[in-house]
Order: sequence, then C-alpha cells, then structure tokens
Amino acid sequence: MTEATPATYGTQRQAAARNRAAIIDAAHELFAENPLVPLNDVAKRAGVGPGTLYRHFPSREDLILAAYQHDIERLTLMVDEVLTASASAHEAFITWFETLAGYIRIKHGLGDALHSAAAQDVVDSSWAPATAAVAKLVDACIVEGSIAPGHDPADIIMLMSFLWRVAPTDAGIAQGRRLTAIVFEGLRESPRESY
Repeated sequence: MTEATPATYGTQRQAAARNRAAIIDAAHELFAENPLVPLNDVAKRAGVGPGTLYRHFPSREDLILAAYQHDIERLTLMVDEVLTASASAHEAFITWFETLAGYIRIKHGLGDALHSAAAQDVVDSSWAPATAAVAKLVDACIVEGSIAPGHDPADIIMLMSFLWRVAPTDAGIAQGRRLTAIVFEGLRESPRESY
C-alpha cells in the first residue's frame, strides 16, 4: 500500500457519495414526471453511466425507496424553513402539507414498487419524523391561535390525508384548500375525549 492510497480512497468515496446524491435527485425529478421512466434516463440526468447507477441501486425498487426516503427526510427537515418563510404558522401548515401531498402522489404513482416488505420498513421509519414535523407545525399554530391545544399530530396527519387524494390540477388544489379550511375550523376547537 502506498501513502497515496488513503487519499485516493477518500476521493473515491466522495465521488461515490456525490454520484449517489445526483442519482437520487435525478430520480426524484424524473419519477415526478413519469413513474415508469427508464433507469437509463435517470443515469443520464444524473450525469453517470448505467453501471454507476446499478452499483448504487441494484434494482429499480432500491432506487425508488432511496428517492422516497430522501424526499420524506428533506420534507421533515424543511419545517423550520417553511415556518420562517411563511407569513403565518397557518400558511406554513398548508404549504408543508401540500408539499407532502405532492411527495405521496409520486409514491402512489410508483405502484407495486412501494408495496414490498422493504418498502413498508421505509414508510414505517418515516412516520416518527413526519409526526415530529407536524407537531412542530401544530405547536406554532397553537401559539398563533389558529389551532386549539390538545390535538394529536398523528391524528392530524390522518385527517389531512385527503390532500393526496385530490387531483394535482388547479381544480384539485382549490378543492384541497377548501377542505383544509374546513379542517382548520375543526382544529380551532379543543378535541373531545369521546363522542
């Protein structure tokens, strides 16, 4: 082994990490446009060869899961940014959930690739960070007065799930906003223990 070997190894690892990130970013963009996009198109968009793509992601499912996990991680980490950029916590809540809905629509478009045991593990592992992100949004809305205290963030995720069922069209967006306004009317009241 020469003295240059550790430096070369480190450079190779950095290049591999950059390639992996570029592939995931390209997959995110292309899967949003067409869930059935050929993986060679993903490699081309990422600026790598097919061999590099398959070294990182041996199957289509591996790439889909990595892109989905990356998207959810990105979304959960952007809560503070959305809160800072928005005029109100109420607006941040809507913006964040509309972004989540876009990610989930892409996931649904990927079909069977996200119905395996490995996929369920990724989806399950994203639940706790997503719930923590919603808790942060809810806390900001409570301080602002647009949501009453006592609502469970996990319940709110389930309640807001209508957003990924509306069409990603102007009419669907308008419908989603109307339904969100109805949800907020309910969230202004403290939750009841039982009915």
